[in-house]
Amino acid sequence: MPLTFTLDPPVTPALRDGVLNLWTDVSNAGGAVGFVAPVTREEIRPELVKHMVAMAEGRNRLLVGQDETGDVAATAFFSFNTHRLMTHWVWLYTVMVHPKHQGRGYGRDLLAAAADEARRFDGMDAIRLTCRGGEGLERFYGSCGYKEVGRVPGAIRVAPGDDRDDITMLFPLT
Repeated sequence: MPLTFTLDPPVTPALRDGVLNLWTDVSNAGGAVGFVAPVTREEIRPELVKHMVAMAEGRNRLLVGQDETGDVAATAFFSFNTHRLMTHWVWLYTVMVHPKHQGRGYGRDLLAAAADEARRFDGMDAIRLTCRGGEGLERFYGSCGYKEVGRVPGAIRVAPGDDRDDITMLFPLT
């Protein structure tokens, strides 16, 4: 069953909790979304609050994918540039698909939905995102049309002695 994607859904307690649960489950399954397992909802909550404040201020937008039961199954946050010379591209952050849904093509569906939405944003030419090296994510994003445009070796310290590259990917919208 395909996911249903919604841009800027109403921020209800159910949505907030759904995103928080998703972020926790993805992190604890080893997902590279800003945390290292094990992590609790309470450790992730402050970061989610920052994202939601940015949404309320119009700096971020949320794309949510819901499964057939209405549960939050996937997310991506758009973050807009404020520098006048960089307003023609948007960042994509916290790109997640729930572990129980992985392997069904939902990640590709999420990225396609994000590209469709970004094309509707005024004057947008590209999407940029970063990913953690050592996870194969750059291959996945590459298979979805993203191109690696930068890499900072060892910029992400997952644990002492476990440094990973910070990889920047670009998806042209035109």
